[in-house]
Amino acid sequence: MRLGTRRSRLAMAQSGQVAEAVRRLTGRPVELVEITTYGDVSREALAQIGGTGVFVTALRDALLKGEVDFAVHSLKDLPTAQPEDLVLAAVPVREDPRDVIVARDALKFTDLAASSPKRARIGTGSPRRMAQLNAYARSHGLDIETVPIRGNVDTRIGYVRDGELDAVVLAAAGLSRIGRIDEVTDFLSVDTVMPAPGQGALAIECRAGHTAQDAALIAALGELDDPFTRVAVTAERSLLAALEAGCSAPVGALADLLADGQTVKEMRLRGVVGTTDGTSLVQLSTTGPVPETHDQALALGRELAAEMLAAGAAGLMGERAH
Repeated sequence: MRLGTRRSRLAMAQSGQVAEAVRRLTGRPVELVEITTYGDVSREALAQIGGTGVFVTALRDALLKGEVDFAVHSLKDLPTAQPEDLVLAAVPVREDPRDVIVARDALKFTDLAASSPKRARIGTGSPRRMAQLNAYARSHGLDIETVPIRGNVDTRIGYVRDGELDAVVLAAAGLSRIGRIDEVTDFLSVDTVMPAPGQGALAIECRAGHTAQDAALIAALGELDDPFTRVAVTAERSLLAALEAGCSAPVGALADLLADGQTVKEMRLRGVVGTTDGTSLVQLSTTGPVPETHDQALALGRELAAEMLAAGAAGLMGERAH
């Protein structure tokens, strides 16, 4: 079987983990097919090239042309509209969804500004991270400057090692998957920086079952699906879609399960939208029964999005996706 993956070290690592799981499930060999996407070759800031689909389109094209049998995506990179010819066969158990700081001198985020004689420079290419870091700094009297950066993990951490930046913000899940979680100097609470919708989760996509072979693959990959992760990310992505925002918009969302001892009682969905300078933030949450169907998860996201739009979220997102 041919698994389509981006060429980055992180993509290769997470695709390799999925390939091994599929091998164990099916007993069939899995070959990684490396595909270069527009997001990998463009040097523009992700927010400028739209973010939506820039890491995904080439993989989906390869699937539709039959060049690969299935593909692995970081779920946060997927556009919210699902093509009819393709299906999300599995959303495996999610890794830690939090953002993390890798800072000079092993500093924590709140110590960065205090320890710097001048404004602490923190690198991130994400308007979502900028908005929340700047809002937190503003409300806690911290003096920081968010600096737009791009590049892979080595490039980003290199800016700190070389002294160009005081810190960079990365996703915990990505560092964990490439075995570099020990380089983290601070895990950011989701109350400080809410993750991107779907952050920490993977999406395994294949062709919709038009043939017996497709149907068999969908069934096999479905063994890797985690129902709780799937309803959580469905609610988060529904919020993003209802806000008419793309994956590069300054929108954070996280659905988590609220348990009473061992019994899961409810799902809480939190959302945040803000201006990148942190001057305005709309942050709301809603809680309800754990969705039992795809439609119920969608409804939870739409409900919170409506409340956020009523609270002024639309005016904070700049260019909205259409």
